Amino acid sequence: MELSLQYIVRKPKTNIAKPPLLIMLHGYGSNEEDLFSFADELPDDLLIISARAPLSMGFGSYAWYTIHFDSSDGKFSDLPEAIKARDTIAHFIDEVISSFEVDTQNVFLLGFSQGTILSYAVALNYPDKVQHVVALSGYINTDLNPEQLETDKYKNLDVYISHGTVDQVLPIAWARKASPFLNALDIKNSYLEYPVGHGVSPQNFYSFKDWIEDRIASPGNTKK
Repeated sequence: MELSLQYIVRKPKTNIAKPPLLIMLHGYGSNEEDLFSFADELPDDLLIISARAPLSMGFGSYAWYTIHFDSSDGKFSDLPEAIKARDTIAHFIDEVISSFEVDTQNVFLLGFSQGTILSYAVALNYPDKVQHVVALSGYINTDLNPEQLETDKYKNLDVYISHGTVDQVLPIAWARKASPFLNALDIKNSYLEYPVGHGVSPQNFYSFKDWIEDRIASPGNTKK
């Protein structure tokens, strides 16, 4: 089906009328094939869509927004591009829901790095579209948050957070701010650290796989 972003899909392996939806958002300089390598090992009931970021960096590499590595004022992220990417993803979720029969009350975003930053931003700005976020090796960029964060809008949201203790790309100190931030909004969350760099260890994978399975079995799961 023709949607606004390029994507690849893994349909449910089970015969389910309205499957839970999981949308994958890759990191800076990667593509839709990266996280999709997890797809076959994730729960059979899921409809999995892995999206490609719109900005081409050449040689099969893509970005959701530009990063200015030579920034002298600490403004590394191109904020207007990041806001546009956030809203593009929100629109893409609507397109997927219109094109596929899915359970709109059990929608997951699974992001890595830049994809995680945008997963947080989409969930906090469009809480009616997303119930679960798997936030791998990223952080909450508060510049992408809505002006008003209203606790009652997030009662159905929960978040799995993980980060490598020796991440050389995004410091773990940035990731450690997420759980207190979410706790202040009464958003359910789990935070885990692994002795790796900017990547996902096997233990990390099986941990978030179990987390996803719990929420498929019980969409209203309130376990921390």
